[in-house]
Amino acid sequence: MPVSRRSFVAATAAIPLPSLAQTHKTQSWPLNTPRRTGIHDIAPAPDGGVWFTAQASGHLGWFDPRTGKTELVALGAGSSPHGVIQGPDKAAWITDSGQNAIVRVAWPSREVKVMPLPQGTPYANLNTCAFDGDGDLWYTGQGGYVGKVAVKTGAVSVKQAPRGRGPYGICGTPSGDVWWCSLAGSFIARIDRRTGDSHVVEPPTKNQGARRVWSDSQGRIWVSEWSAGQLSVHDPKANTWKQWKPPGADPKIYAVYVDERDIVWTTDFGGDCVWSFDPKAEKFERYAFGRPGINVRQVLGRPGEIWLPESGTEHISVIRTA
Repeated sequence: MPVSRRSFVAATAAIPLPSLAQTHKTQSWPLNTPRRTGIHDIAPAPDGGVWFTAQASGHLGWFDPRTGKTELVALGAGSSPHGVIQGPDKAAWITDSGQNAIVRVAWPSREVKVMPLPQGTPYANLNTCAFDGDGDLWYTGQGGYVGKVAVKTGAVSVKQAPRGRGPYGICGTPSGDVWWCSLAGSFIARIDRRTGDSHVVEPPTKNQGARRVWSDSQGRIWVSEWSAGQLSVHDPKANTWKQWKPPGADPKIYAVYVDERDIVWTTDFGGDCVWSFDPKAEKFERYAFGRPGINVRQVLGRPGEIWLPESGTEHISVIRTA
């Protein structure tokens, strides 16, 4: 159902920060908005801007790094968006826990379409979403649900997840498969795209709190293990696992993202930083941003750029790797 567009645009000054590595440039901007947005996840937009979910205010945010302007597009009554990604159609696709719905925002028209979960579905606590190789959208709900939006028809379906509550991160692979992870259940799972069933894969570390997953170019599944404070990778072809713990006394590994060079990026609430990880050298590199309590949630990027939402400080940051 369509929602009328109401937006706010604000200008904000860029704050350049010194790079921690000579080959990288880091920059941050405060979100200059009338109220706290509760910035959560982030995704590059097709026009060179960056989308973010404004979980506290119920908006899709759009930030223009060229001008420093921020725009907020209202998503509907009761909205509390969590995840956002760019779809094959160049639209923003959002998991909206407040509306118990998937929301699509066409771009650049800003037309909002709300797709509720099937009637009778309990509160799912929607988290994140990913597209499969057929162009359909799959989503997770931490209340214990995994579902699908058949994009051609708009039909939304939902299934109870194995072992109940916990589904959180989700990703697509180069082969078109979809994997997700359970924060409460401490496992990862592959979706059977034909049936919608999920096939559980157990990590070697018990009670590790698998929070987010991301695929590299080889189809290996990288996992951020929140409770264990480590980064792990599962190779489905070889059926193997490896784990690494970043430096620090109490790492809390939240997000994971793999860039176009197969460098892995992860965020650390305990270390108040972002880490890059080179799988070939098995080496971490630390990035800090000069503000305490940054609490960077999901990381996404485009070639040469890693975009970061600072939920603790209401900033957007970028690490330029090109």
